[in-house]
Amino acid sequence: MTRAPDRHATVLDRIGPEITAGTRPVGSVLTLEGIGTEYGVSRSVAREAVRVLESMGLVASRRRVGVTVQPRDGWHLFDPRVIVWRLEGVDRARQLVSLAELRRGIEPEAAALAAERASAEQCRALATAVSDMVMTGRQGDLAAYLSADQLFHHTLLEASGNDMFAALSGLVAEALEGRTHHHLMPSQPNSEAIDLHDEVARAVRHGDAASAERAMRAIIDEAAAAVRSQFGPEAELEAGPA
Repeated sequence: MTRAPDRHATVLDRIGPEITAGTRPVGSVLTLEGIGTEYGVSRSVAREAVRVLESMGLVASRRRVGVTVQPRDGWHLFDPRVIVWRLEGVDRARQLVSLAELRRGIEPEAAALAAERASAEQCRALATAVSDMVMTGRQGDLAAYLSADQLFHHTLLEASGNDMFAALSGLVAEALEGRTHHHLMPSQPNSEAIDLHDEVARAVRHGDAASAERAMRAIIDEAAAAVRSQFGPEAELEAGPA
């Protein structure tokens, strides 16, 4: 028999993407009874799933109205699950570009701070991550390459010494995983991108904040350009709120 927590996760991973993709449009109403019937779960499992969706801002529960799907401007867009669900939807390209633009405002500054604050251990971790990216990139092992890439960015954000930057490492990890999971990475990772990671690591180790910032900005610009080249106009963000 499937345990309740597994069923709760299954319900979340069905309803969440439907909301973020617009399949369940804003203003549509869910009920605990309807969720239970549709997904074959108990009322308590349905209630827990709704509670989590509500904590993400995707739905709101009101007496005599029910559970109502909310507009995007109320969603908790930094929640890793919301990011994953949006990447699974029709606006995947726009989400990837949006994440790249957000990273562009964060990671170059984090790299500059890391050049001033990184410990010797963190510098070694950055160098090791780059070495692993070189090796796994040559082998075409994209899963291992992703792990090394995620470790690099996680370490860099922590090395900034800024707790708020470090708290965004999960968001960056999801952005990186999104490209790999949805087959948007080339079979052989871009050697120029790996070289730029090496430049960042070296600049951090040498305390060169300007070079670290410049190389990190180039890394993110390369990723955004790759997404735009693959999706074309579909990846362009509209002016104003969506």
